[in-house]
Amino acid sequence: MFAERKIKITNVNGLHARPATSFVKMATKFSSDIFIRTENKEKVNGKSVIDLLTLGAKNGTEILITAEGRDREEALNALEGLVRNNFNEDTVEIRKGIAVAPGVVIKEAFVLESEGYRIPRHLITEDEIPKELVRLGEAITSARKEIEKLERDTSKKLGSQVGTIFATHKLMLQDENLKQEFIENIKKNNFSAEYAVSLALRVYVRKFQDVTDPYLSARVGDIFDIEKRLLRNLLGEQREELKNLTKEVVVIAHDLSPSQIASLDTTKVKGFITDLGGRTSHSAIVARALGVPAVVGLGTATVDVFGGDLVIIDGNRGDVIIRPDEETLKKYQTMEKSFQVFEKRLTSELKDLPAVTPDGREVSILGNIEFPRDIGTSLRHGATGIGLYRTEFLYLNSKNVPTEEEHFNAYTQSIQELGKKPIVIRTVDLGGDKFFPAANNNKEDNPFLGCRSIRYCLEHVAIFKSQLRAILRASAFGNVKILFPLISSLQELQKAKDILKEVEEELNHKGIDFDKNIELGIMIEVPSAVMLADVLAKEVDFFSLGTNDLIQYTLAVDRSNEKVAHLYSPAHPAILKLLKMTIKAAEDNNIKIGICGEMGGEIEYTILLLGLGLREFSVAPAMIIPEVKKIIRSVTFERAKEVAETVCSFNDPAETTKYLRDMAREIIPEIF
Repeated sequence: MFAERKIKITNVNGLHARPATSFVKMATKFSSDIFIRTENKEKVNGKSVIDLLTLGAKNGTEILITAEGRDREEALNALEGLVRNNFNEDTVEIRKGIAVAPGVVIKEAFVLESEGYRIPRHLITEDEIPKELVRLGEAITSARKEIEKLERDTSKKLGSQVGTIFATHKLMLQDENLKQEFIENIKKNNFSAEYAVSLALRVYVRKFQDVTDPYLSARVGDIFDIEKRLLRNLLGEQREELKNLTKEVVVIAHDLSPSQIASLDTTKVKGFITDLGGRTSHSAIVARALGVPAVVGLGTATVDVFGGDLVIIDGNRGDVIIRPDEETLKKYQTMEKSFQVFEKRLTSELKDLPAVTPDGREVSILGNIEFPRDIGTSLRHGATGIGLYRTEFLYLNSKNVPTEEEHFNAYTQSIQELGKKPIVIRTVDLGGDKFFPAANNNKEDNPFLGCRSIRYCLEHVAIFKSQLRAILRASAFGNVKILFPLISSLQELQKAKDILKEVEEELNHKGIDFDKNIELGIMIEVPSAVMLADVLAKEVDFFSLGTNDLIQYTLAVDRSNEKVAHLYSPAHPAILKLLKMTIKAAEDNNIKIGICGEMGGEIEYTILLLGLGLREFSVAPAMIIPEVKKIIRSVTFERAKEVAETVCSFNDPAETTKYLRDMAREIIPEIF
């Protein structure tokens, strides 16, 4: 005798690995044979995860469950209840992070482990189970031997008390219950050894994170260490890399280095979220330049999200929705489409119009880029040139120090695309959180206050000269300007200028053509440069406000640290005073001044910056350009000056931000 039930799958992700596993666990509690079929697929065994996955049952698919046996009715009642309850999956989870790149995207998750491992939901056949169990056993044995050696070596060097840390790791690996969970995941769920290990240990991570005792909750690090050790032994060098993606995804990672982000294939990676990071960390800056929605500083994203989960990233508000329900999904699908339509319409309307206030004040809006390939996007959105070319990414994507010719080719490629439009090339800004493999990077306790940026160049004169030669040679073909970063003293600037002069003399001696009147500027991004702005202005042709570092150094806030991200505020009264001082010094000395920091691309600050006297904005991502232009074309310069005067009288950054945001919302409500 048999009985049947028809029921529709309503969970957003459909019958993927986790719901299939839940179904099989429920089905095996009954003696009856269980089968499932859909309209387009023949019946399959309801007690086999692999068979269930072959159905490809998505949200909205109607399935027919058949039970044959004495307890068929009880089995059908339980299985129908499981399906109607969305397989007991977690309800929609909403996480709040730090919005760093605008836009809305809905895609499956690609979870990248902290050491570069990505564990896909890989299923194996029944025949492969013995092999996976052997691999698991070998990995556990190898990991245990590594830990035993570490314990011996550490005890010998630092004492037995410190060595007991690894004794704890060894005991965890020997835990029979944990080992049995690995085995069960392989035997019953047909998971690969890698996924079986990662899945079981991530459950423990979440349990430890929920413990209020700080000592016990700190054991999360031990679990991660064991996981990485086992995965390293299982996978070896066979890591699934970001560059090998075959479908569109959003990337979830503990952290991403600027070089990792810069190498993302944006035809496949449509957004990303990270556990760590702040709104102006270099990773966030590159994300904005790439034009993909991004949210950082989520804390536990890599634990909360599993590979294959549907994830919504709202880069406008900093919201991340994990495994959304149908209502939430529809809401964000509408929002995603509306935002895309709005962006296209605004770009179409404004890209060829000048950035001029209603009372006639002209403003230049340029783009920030990392690579020559970014120029086209900036121009299509209405940029009148490139106000910041971050050349360090020539280094971060290379195993060797870039040659003079590699620099020259990159710059001339950019010039060819720009025609007569200007390009400001910043000399390499290495150090801090940007290092490249070929450099002998001596570890510094505080790299952001160490040998970075112009200091790095003055320490590595050969590298500096090679780049300067390439820039000067390229200047013969277009409208090129040079920008020195992180100048903190007159002496630093003079040393850099002396080296530039040497290179110019070398080129003259060799008869190599270059722009003899090339403009030179410096970034104002440390408080000492603001204090000396009047002196420095006499040495250069222009200033560029690097607000990311200026805010970081003025407010003593690590801009990559999500724990103090709330203290990082462009609207802080001290920052506004520094901006006013710098702009005045530039005006008094009759030199140009613009902004290339992220503050310039946050449209709530456009009216303020305009009112303070800025006439040049260099921004990223390119999609921001029409929005900044819309604000400028909607507010008179006189009104902007009144706004600047008003907010400079506020003492509370939150009050300033709200006041400015409300004004911007009146002009462009679609992005708030």
